[in-house]
Formats: sequence, C-alpha cells, structure tokens
Amino acid sequence: MAPKTCERYARQIKLPQIGASGQEKLARSRVLIAGVGGLGSLTSLYLAAAGVGHLIIADHDHVEVSNLNRQLVHSEATLGTPKVASAAQRLGQLNSTVQITPVQVKIDHGSIDGLLEGVDLIVDGCDNYPTRQVLNR
Repeated sequence: MAPKTCERYARQIKLPQIGASGQEKLARSRVLIAGVGGLGSLTSLYLAAAGVGHLIIADHDHVEVSNLNRQLVHSEATLGTPKVASAAQRLGQLNSTVQITPVQVKIDHGSIDGLLEGVDLIVDGCDNYPTRQVLNR
C-alpha cells in the first residue's frame, strides 16, 4: 500500500477488524447506492471517505431546495441538476481515488440488471416501496 494511502486511512487500518488487508478489500469493492437522497447521500459520503474503490450511484431525481437540509452531498450550487451529477462532483472532490459512476435512471425491473453487474454490495437509499421490492428480488 502506498504511503499516502496508509496515511489517509491510518485510523481505519489500525482497527483490528480492518487492518491493511481490509483496506485493500475496500479499495477493490464496488457498491451500488440506489438513491442519493437523505440516506444515500450521507452513505455515499462515508463510503467515499472510507476508500471504497468504486461507487455506482443511481437516481432519477434532480436537486431541489427542499433537499438541502438533509441531503448533505448536494448544495445550493447544484440546484436543478441531476442528483447523480451533484453527488458525483462532491464525492470526487472528497476522494479523487474513488471511481464514481453516476447513472441517472429510475430503478425498476428493466434497469436493475445493468446496475448490478460486478457489484459487491447494494445500499438501499430509495424512498419508495416499488424500488425497494426490485432491489430485494
């Protein structure tokens, strides 16, 4: 592991449950974040900060002013833009070593298979039951 990588993730690497091998596993991981609203936006920030190697963020919505009090990945500067574009920009600023793949799509039976390819973990950050049912299939 490169010295800068060790320095950045030193607090995680010191944890016996993670260690250097766990950090390397995080760096190789691919996570789908389904929805970058209230739950997904915060989760995406923490996963990027933790050094998860590839985040696929999927959402069909746009940033609205009513989102800003709880969706901390978005800002006034990104009002009206797709949530995935707003989140991708912020996550890239937070950790440039993480690959971010924004996918502006409504998650349904027709789109889910393409999103799941090679994914190690799904974060359910959606705000409706039909999408949750698609994720739970």
